[in-house]
Amino acid sequence: MKNLIRILTIFLFCTVYKAQQTEVSVVKYEDLEKRIQQEKDKFLVVNFWATTCAPCVKELPHFMEVNNKFAGNPKFKMILISLDRLVDKERVLKFIKNKNLTAEVLLLDDIKRMNTWIPRFEKDWDGNIPVTLFYKNGEKVFFNDGEMSKEDLDKTISENLQ
Repeated sequence: MKNLIRILTIFLFCTVYKAQQTEVSVVKYEDLEKRIQQEKDKFLVVNFWATTCAPCVKELPHFMEVNNKFAGNPKFKMILISLDRLVDKERVLKFIKNKNLTAEVLLLDDIKRMNTWIPRFEKDWDGNIPVTLFYKNGEKVFFNDGEMSKEDLDKTISENLQ
């Protein structure tokens, strides 16, 4: 029995360790737009955040719980878009490790053109974060401006995965 527990513990550790990113892809708006379209066969959750944003940091553990709940569903995908500066890339990597972020994280290095791409994502987005967008079949179906509760996030995903 002890050996079985040891093997399960090692397997769990390896699974969690492997699930974390060790590198962050840096993208421009056009790359991100293409990345979102690549996931058009899934229900896609796209969350914009930054390590310096207190409400963002507060809601991320809820996002990870919900991401882990649905991670086995082939019709589900969550992408976290860091709006930290490119010079802070190492801080983002440390944050991913320390907060055990298992969803894919991209760093959007396109802040100078934010007045161009923000309205393309959502006309009602005033530029504040956190913001979460939900896509189904490649089309945006929901926009959440501000912090999102675990219950609301779970409910939105559950309703759209049916």
